[in-house]
Amino acid sequence: MSVTEQSLSQQAIDLENKYGAHNYHPLPVVLNKGEGVYVWDVDGKKYFDFLSAYSAVNQGHCHPHIVDAMIDQSKTLALTSRAFHNDMLGKYEKFAAEYFKFDKILPMNTGAEAVETALKLCRKWAYEKKGIDENEAEIIVCENNFHGRTTTIISFSNDPVARKNFGPYTKGFIKVEYDNYEALEKVFKNNKNIAGFLVEPIQGEAGVYVPSDDYLKKAKTLCEKHNVLFIADEVQTGIARTGRLLATCGNCSCPKKDCSGTPDVKPDVLILGKALSGGAYPVSAVLANDHIMEVIKPGNHGSTFGGNPVAAAVAMAALEVVTDENLADRADKLGNIFRKKLNDYIETSGICNLVRGRGLLNAIVINDDEDSETAWNICMKLRDNGLLAKPTHGNIIRFAPPLVMTETQLDECINIIIKTLKEFEI
Repeated sequence: MSVTEQSLSQQAIDLENKYGAHNYHPLPVVLNKGEGVYVWDVDGKKYFDFLSAYSAVNQGHCHPHIVDAMIDQSKTLALTSRAFHNDMLGKYEKFAAEYFKFDKILPMNTGAEAVETALKLCRKWAYEKKGIDENEAEIIVCENNFHGRTTTIISFSNDPVARKNFGPYTKGFIKVEYDNYEALEKVFKNNKNIAGFLVEPIQGEAGVYVPSDDYLKKAKTLCEKHNVLFIADEVQTGIARTGRLLATCGNCSCPKKDCSGTPDVKPDVLILGKALSGGAYPVSAVLANDHIMEVIKPGNHGSTFGGNPVAAAVAMAALEVVTDENLADRADKLGNIFRKKLNDYIETSGICNLVRGRGLLNAIVINDDEDSETAWNICMKLRDNGLLAKPTHGNIIRFAPPLVMTETQLDECINIIIKTLKEFEI
């Protein structure tokens, strides 16, 4: 690598450090190209992407069907705001509502916006439909959640880095331990003002924590018993990532019209983002049936860019890719292979003591404390060996490659991971 080539990466990093807010701590690699499961840095080195932009790029980088839809629509009409109708929004709303089997969709742009939208929807429903006294509604959330970083969302976060010095915090939330049905049931019994239960089917940012098999189903039954909205945040777990179209879905792993699979849990409110656009454009959505969504009236909520024509075209194309390329089934198959081979390695490993996940959303737990730099150093070495991943919570490394990955590519990646871990064996 020449001095000039070395300086290209450092120049890009220096520009960010000088002119950008320091709200991220990226792995020191500067990317300028992506295709499928691969990304390339400014020096031309190729890597396997094992983060997928936090599961936004499930369909692979720069998928031609999605990119073509974005380009074609951008040439015709990009934005009208919601002051006027456009000829793409209704098509998208019908497409998405039927795809996910809900009556209505409320389009937004980002995952955090979609979560905020769901919280507002839940509260308004509670006052106008359930009859809770105004300003008394409470929403149950789970400890160690990650739903975004807006002021309201960090108000019920356990992450001190996200919370400290951003108060005063928004009231109206009750935290319970994740995957603890008894704790959840206790809150329901002692509070008549519960409007909703907001939950990640798998806690991704917390380290890919998968709940007990019956937790979500029992929680939904409890919500039904007490007339409480079950709100599923599938911004990261949705769109085939976990080997199912949605992580809350049962045996049905794809949106086939003739599907006879029965969902384990049908959320009252579904939150989507990230891979809803295949990573090509900011697109998020909240879906619900009429008896819930009808409380939203003109002026209650909105976004200049939400539901714009480009977003509509991109989202439809992204969902078509999920179906046409059987990405849910592929994620299920490859995820089973990944966990089996990593578990085989872990049996004799001193550096890694656990692998967990579902589909192609997985994590390994490094045998060190959360304050150590071991996981970060492993990710640096993975980078050197041609694979990009990031630690979360200090000693956990999340692995979430694009779902278009082949079995041959996955085997190559597993070899890279195991080879790298062996270099850190205790």
